[in-house]
Amino acid sequence: MKMVKSLILGSAAALVAVGGAQAADLPVKAKAVEYVKVCSLYGPGFYYIPGTDTCIKLGGYLRVDVLANTNSDHTGNTSGAGGANNRFTNGYTWRSREDLNIDTRTATEYGVVRTFFDATFSWTSDNYAGQGNGATVYSPIGAVQAPNNANAGAVAGGTVGVYYAFIQFAGFTIGKAVSQFSAPWANYPGNSYDGLVGGGGTITGVNQFTYTAQFGNGVSLSLSAQDQSAYYQAGVANLGAPVTFGVPGNTNTFGVSDYAGTIAPDLVAMLRVDQAWGLFQASFAAHNNHVAYYGGTELTGHPDDKWGWAGSLALSIKNIPTGPGDTINLQGVYTNGATRYNIQDLAGSAGANTIFGGTNVPGAYQSIGFGSAPDSVFVTGGQQQLITTYGFRGAYVHNWNPNWNTSIYGAWAQVNYNGTAKGYLCGPAGNGVGGSLSNFFGAGSALTSCNPDYSIAQLGTQTQWTPVKNLTFSADFTYTRLDQSFAGTVAFPGSATIGKPAAVYELKDQNTYMLLLRAQRNW
Repeated sequence: MKMVKSLILGSAAALVAVGGAQAADLPVKAKAVEYVKVCSLYGPGFYYIPGTDTCIKLGGYLRVDVLANTNSDHTGNTSGAGGANNRFTNGYTWRSREDLNIDTRTATEYGVVRTFFDATFSWTSDNYAGQGNGATVYSPIGAVQAPNNANAGAVAGGTVGVYYAFIQFAGFTIGKAVSQFSAPWANYPGNSYDGLVGGGGTITGVNQFTYTAQFGNGVSLSLSAQDQSAYYQAGVANLGAPVTFGVPGNTNTFGVSDYAGTIAPDLVAMLRVDQAWGLFQASFAAHNNHVAYYGGTELTGHPDDKWGWAGSLALSIKNIPTGPGDTINLQGVYTNGATRYNIQDLAGSAGANTIFGGTNVPGAYQSIGFGSAPDSVFVTGGQQQLITTYGFRGAYVHNWNPNWNTSIYGAWAQVNYNGTAKGYLCGPAGNGVGGSLSNFFGAGSALTSCNPDYSIAQLGTQTQWTPVKNLTFSADFTYTRLDQSFAGTVAFPGSATIGKPAAVYELKDQNTYMLLLRAQRNW
């Protein structure tokens, strides 16, 4: 009996051992797959990042632009080869662009933590430049940015741009975002053309530290410190330094820009009332102008810093009686020593316009129109003289039906120099003799009026067709007039890069126009 009992127990032990060995050889059961879940907290398009409580949304667009009669993808023919109006002026400029943005949001006990990133990948055609010897050169890699970091011309070839990169938390916005000074429509009250004057832009974002307080009923107040060096410096023009006209990147027609290191950010305050009927916004900005030296070293001295400022009022009226979804957007702005809040970074070469045209004056080769709008001007031993500007932009958008809309838009900006600044430029008698312009214009000039004040007027219309959701075709025509205050003739020194000879030119108002054709697919 004992032998039978031992045999049974031994057999059971052997079976357990075999079973254990077989179990060890079996595959371990896999964890359940975590499928991507829809996040409905922040609107359509958001999903939970697997394994987290953070929601993410991917978006962007693919855009193709063809622009007629311009050397720039955004400013029109107001300077450089475009303003030359000769064989260096492009019949077209072409750009293809992909935009990618990433939006993440996480609910916390302090409210939503948001990060936003937007980058562009572009390919843009460029310009030919003369070499002064019958040869030209094409710049397929990309044009160098102008002094004072203004976006003065098309950046060509294959380029990558970071537009926005910011964090939002508990009312704070930290990073690169649209300036709080800008109206919600920024450069586009009813257009696709980038170069409207009459208000601040920063379409590509500006570094800032902002706090926004919400008071309820659509009322909010934002206080901001933002970087001025990238997009809000129009130039502190040193009239005592030599000027070489026609050098690529020289945007200050009458002097050279003489910025020192960054000292103070721009300080911005913005009050907004957002209601069902539309929107009202009041903005204010303080801008410090910090100059380096009169000459090349510390021993030459320097002007004192001067604070400039800008103020703006904006109004949007929605759903007006002319049709469902019709809108009127209006904005007015005044600046003193803070020009970029009116003539924004995409509106021409730092506000420096040089446009050529025809003439009927005997002995004159052609005509030329000048307009330069820095933040300030100064001469050796003198203080900064702040430049005053004021302007307006607006648009009316009418929806014919859900697929078609047409807008009419316009903008205008006036640039004024004070009496001291005019004396620096035009001399004590106001005729160009003894002023810094006498060196620039050269012997043989015969000015009947020496006055650097000028205005820019723009008028345009855009029609958009959206045959299916998120696919839009548009045509945008813009006319620009430079109304300058110089009169007489000038001995222009010439510019090899745009093929203009040294000759006598009539000083005259100028006109230019451009057509933007665009196809865009949002996703």
